[in-house]
Amino acid sequence: MIFAAGFGTRMGDLVKDRPKPLLEVAGRPLIDHALALTEDINLSRIVVNTHYQAAVLEKHLASKDVEISREMPDILDTGGGLKAALPLLGPAPLFTLNSDAVWSGPNPLSLLQRAWDPARMDALVICVPLRQAVGRIGAGDFSLDDENRISRGPDVVYGGAQILKTGDLSDITDPVFSLNRVWDKMLARGRLFGLTYPGMWCDVGHPAGIQLAEELLARDAV
Repeated sequence: MIFAAGFGTRMGDLVKDRPKPLLEVAGRPLIDHALALTEDINLSRIVVNTHYQAAVLEKHLASKDVEISREMPDILDTGGGLKAALPLLGPAPLFTLNSDAVWSGPNPLSLLQRAWDPARMDALVICVPLRQAVGRIGAGDFSLDDENRISRGPDVVYGGAQILKTGDLSDITDPVFSLNRVWDKMLARGRLFGLTYPGMWCDVGHPAGIQLAEELLARDAV
């Protein structure tokens, strides 16, 4: 599941005529950077949710091997959007991926796939140390213990990629909700784990992130 429905409010005028996932970094739309990460792993299907300027994004995706979960009339946030897409995704554990980040280093989805242990984990999320989080403003989202169990804390940033079991979604009846509510259930059970990302990561959720991401990718190319 690739999240691409948001308004991109922090991008200001840059999203007046296009949704944020179509903003270009190094000549390539953000959504295409995200889709490229899926090429190294064996996925039975890819679903992209849409809402803001849905028709524009869906036109771009028409030639891609993806299914669309259009959120109308209301945008549903990450948890509600994922729950609404489950008929397309199926009940098995799945990847979720934000479309507003650029990665420099190993494919985060491949790393998650290799480290996933469903006997111990209900979710495994990519965590980026603050010193490797380019464009991040403020503290981190989580802290990790010696066994990589997660707690809320300031040490590492959620990179926007995870493997997640979906059973907890059915317990939440609100149509609009954040995946944080699902994580809180997993936190209480001690089954939310983090995987530290070894490379660099750039937040492209704000205008300055575009140039920062391009500079990061340019260093990769040297």
